[in-house]
Amino acid sequence: MTGRERVAKVLEDRRFQNFIIAVIVFNAVTLGMETSTSLIDGYGGLLHILDHIALGIFVAELLAKFYAYRGGFFRDNWNVFDLLVVGIAVIPATGPFAVLRSLRVLRVLRLISVVPSMRKVVSGLLAAIPGMASIAALLALIIFVAGVMATKLFGVISPENFGDLGTSLFTLFQVMTGEAWPDIAKEIMVQAPMAWIFFVVYILVSSFAVLNLFIAVVVSGMEDELRQDIREEEAKQAATQAEANREILEELRAVRAELAELRRERAA
Repeated sequence: MTGRERVAKVLEDRRFQNFIIAVIVFNAVTLGMETSTSLIDGYGGLLHILDHIALGIFVAELLAKFYAYRGGFFRDNWNVFDLLVVGIAVIPATGPFAVLRSLRVLRVLRLISVVPSMRKVVSGLLAAIPGMASIAALLALIIFVAGVMATKLFGVISPENFGDLGTSLFTLFQVMTGEAWPDIAKEIMVQAPMAWIFFVVYILVSSFAVLNLFIAVVVSGMEDELRQDIREEEAKQAATQAEANREILEELRAVRAELAELRRERAA
């Protein structure tokens, strides 16, 4: 076994992965503690030292992956994600880059890349983006149509909510989330008693129909990722079984050759 293979074996070992998860969680705790003025005053130096130790571990892990996987490192999107997250933390957070200091907390997102269940969830979300874009366009169209209608119907009655198209669009977005829409509807219904029909239909279409489509698309994407994982696992098992069968066949051939040799010796 070469040096690269040994390093790769260590990196892929579950105990090493658990160690990295523990470091990420510990680093998240220290970053959270740095938001406390009293803790910074009393233990600021220690917290910064612990933060640098965690960063050093992450950098060492990336260097080990570079050494073990070489060009294959960049073929794994999660490795590229880790490189970006850790790379931001390495940039000196002074002068014009001072704002990057607050981005150190992005290191906590490395939990996504090292926890398989989180990777599956994120992969499912990414796979659902094309379908979600179509649904978002449909939702925007519905809000626009409803905004034009509401401006014409209720602009005079409630100018603070529907006085122009921009105000109507914001109000309808608020109504879609379910925030204070009964108060808006009751105010308008004082002068337009049938206005409830507009609000009920709009909420049914935007909230209960279109938004639920988002959930359906995300679930479908996650199911596709799960099926892909199952196919990959089955392929690995099939390859393992084929290798085992090959070894058994080789042993059987060796046994037959030995038996044939023994028979020849007896015949002689």
